[in-house]
Amino acid sequence: MALSLSNPARRRLRVLGFLSPWLIGFSVFFLYPLIATVYFSFMHYNQIKEPTFVGLRNWRYVFEQMPLFGPALWNTLWLVVVMVALRVVFGLSLGLLITKLKSGVGLFRTAFYIPYLAPPVAATVAFVFLLNPGTGPVNEILSRVGIDAPTWFNDPNWAKPSLVMLSLWGIGDLMVIFMAALLDVPKEQYEAAELDGAGAWAKFRYVTWPSITPIVMFAVVTGVVQTMQYYTQALVAGKIASGVSIGPGSVIQPGYPDHSTLTVPQLVYSMGFQNFNTGAACVLSLVLFAIAMAVTMLLMRKRSGLLSAED
Repeated sequence: MALSLSNPARRRLRVLGFLSPWLIGFSVFFLYPLIATVYFSFMHYNQIKEPTFVGLRNWRYVFEQMPLFGPALWNTLWLVVVMVALRVVFGLSLGLLITKLKSGVGLFRTAFYIPYLAPPVAATVAFVFLLNPGTGPVNEILSRVGIDAPTWFNDPNWAKPSLVMLSLWGIGDLMVIFMAALLDVPKEQYEAAELDGAGAWAKFRYVTWPSITPIVMFAVVTGVVQTMQYYTQALVAGKIASGVSIGPGSVIQPGYPDHSTLTVPQLVYSMGFQNFNTGAACVLSLVLFAIAMAVTMLLMRKRSGLLSAED
């Protein structure tokens, strides 16, 4: 009887038992990598010799001596603001359009969703060839109608907008999410708004928008996190547009043209696995993590403020 546990102790053990799979996964795949990243950010480590403590030397190198850190951070933040905003607006617009259609809903839904299923590398390669300034069909069509077409991925001013267009081409995931949210809005609220004489904009503002605000916030937060990790599409688009062949043992220098598509995740890979400067790569990773956390907390705090104001 002395070894018997009290009810609160049993309850804690039961809760820990149910939480143990998450706790193990959190510790192995998040907490330990985060601690290791912080540790190596203060070390000189080339992945061959034993790490040696160098204090803040890696941090000073990233913020004071790394010439590509500024352009990479600017490109990443630009993509976060522009790409996430346009994807949310475009996905919501498509969801509204398809939910209002009387016929052909399945056809349009399938047509807009299929590009999302394409693998990122294959979709990027196809998109770059579509926008090829010399042989691409897009520029050929624009030239026939008298429009002076840009060089897209070969122009530093158009490279990032071209990446945004690529992301809008694969908007099927957000479209489906917004469609589900829009179809879940109670029809009784629309009927009540119509009885009060509300028009289309008033119904969207006072009925649709309050109902789908949590889904919009979900799309924004997940979009920010995903765009802060933007790597594959920018790297592949730059290399295909540059015309440089990629073979075994070749060293890829990302950011073509003129570092306009260089993102912080590309810089992390370049520093860590091409230059073997693990300390600088860890500093870049921590900066990226801190920015993503700050933006996410700001969005969630704003969302909480809006809910409090509504109450």
